[in-house]
Amino acid sequence: MGYRKLGRTSAQRKALLRDLTTDLLINGRITTTEARAKEVRRTADKMITLGKHGDLSSRRKAAAFLRNVIADVKTTDDNKVQVETALQHLFNDVAPRFEGRAGGYTRILKTTQRRGDAAPMVILELVD
Repeated sequence: MGYRKLGRTSAQRKALLRDLTTDLLINGRITTTEARAKEVRRTADKMITLGKHGDLSSRRKAAAFLRNVIADVKTTDDNKVQVETALQHLFNDVAPRFEGRAGGYTRILKTTQRRGDAAPMVILELVD
């Protein structure tokens, strides 16, 4: 197999990767196990590449994968509230940061082991 099963069914695994990828793109940093982080890195890099393309087809592919959650709420000068979803955050904020970069948008930093099952924990973050 070319991927980790993570001890889950395919539907559960896809939901886990969607959630973790969306959280990474919104927050810029997540703490998770090493095996999960290595799989999320693959999907996050694909989503950022779609964001760099910026066309309608890429936006639809990213929308099919990412969760429809609120990433940020901003207030404009005339007291209007703007709600930004994870998809908009990807295309407006995250992808332009990596415009000159060909790949490798994430970094994995190893930390301690999880108490209980001693799973190796890591910090997965977007590079600057």
